[in-house]
Amino acid sequence: MAERNLFDAVIIGGGLHGLSTAIHLSKAGLQVVVLEKDHPGRHASGVNAGGVRRLGRDLAEVPLSVEALKVWHEIEDFVGDDCGYTTCGQIQIAESEAEHEQQRERVAKLRALGFDHERLIDGDEVRRIVPALSPPCVGAIWCAEDGAANPYRTTQAFFRTARAAGADIRLGAEVHAIERVAGHWRAQLKDDALEAPILINCAGAWADRMCRMIGDDAPLEAAAPMLMITEPVEPFITPVLGAVGRMLSFKQFENGTVMIGGGQRGRAAREVNLAGTRLRGMGNSAATVTALFPQLGAVKVMRCWAGIEAMMPDAIPVIGPSAVAEGAYHAFGFSGHGFQLSPIVGRLLCELITEGRSSLPIEAFSITRFQ
Repeated sequence: MAERNLFDAVIIGGGLHGLSTAIHLSKAGLQVVVLEKDHPGRHASGVNAGGVRRLGRDLAEVPLSVEALKVWHEIEDFVGDDCGYTTCGQIQIAESEAEHEQQRERVAKLRALGFDHERLIDGDEVRRIVPALSPPCVGAIWCAEDGAANPYRTTQAFFRTARAAGADIRLGAEVHAIERVAGHWRAQLKDDALEAPILINCAGAWADRMCRMIGDDAPLEAAAPMLMITEPVEPFITPVLGAVGRMLSFKQFENGTVMIGGGQRGRAAREVNLAGTRLRGMGNSAATVTALFPQLGAVKVMRCWAGIEAMMPDAIPVIGPSAVAEGAYHAFGFSGHGFQLSPIVGRLLCELITEGRSSLPIEAFSITRFQ
């Protein structure tokens, strides 16, 4: 085999988590190749809402999310670009006392674990932060230092940084088979094969296929979260807004356009590499928004889209070593909220590979939980 096809690590998937891992490993001195079947940002990494939030995280994700936000506040130091990041804050509103009580319990659990980034506020403070909100609101959880970024710009910045760090990134490189050969992993492409002692599965909605090739298994579902964006309107909201009792993620940009998401799903057809939108789901999102902000009822939707995302049954990712195969690692299944975690996930995988340990707790993300 030609020398150019021998590496220290093969990463399958050129989304944010694969690229972040490539950056950290390359900076640690490893010769890395990234195999991306399309191009960076083609699926989940480049077409999400760009939320940079600690708010509402699964408790297992909180230590990772808190550490990741430190990187986001200095993101230009990491990837040479500000990625369109703004510290606009994120707020989750409660429209009833029962919902607000859920929030009190949530914040109390975080406090007991030593985290104080989520702050419980009353209805009056909500009105000061979001004066345009229409229905009664009894309170909220407020994360003033959370924010949002531009997903496409972020993915391209990670891509450039990984290449500049020395990673060999091959686009249009779909992996058809993986096998173990003389202590190395061999990733078979259509007309080529690459080998390394380390294999890292960051294949997103296709990661379960990679798992099966190495002997692991994970109950992954391919889903298509939908987003839409409106024509520009006068500024009326600064933070990213969500709600306890509504499927909603809502953000206004500096140019006045409003991005609307929050869990409505389109059609994911990963066998043909496409995601499609559903009018009914977009209608549900529009109805939710106009219930909170009636002034938007006549505003035109200019564009809508969906991306293919990997969803796990427990809605938290798989991060860590293979359950059965030496030298194989996983980072996938981020279930619609992996964008913010990407800088830290790459670092943790690098630690596992180069030091044999992770500096943050990742036991909850083990692939063994499904076996």
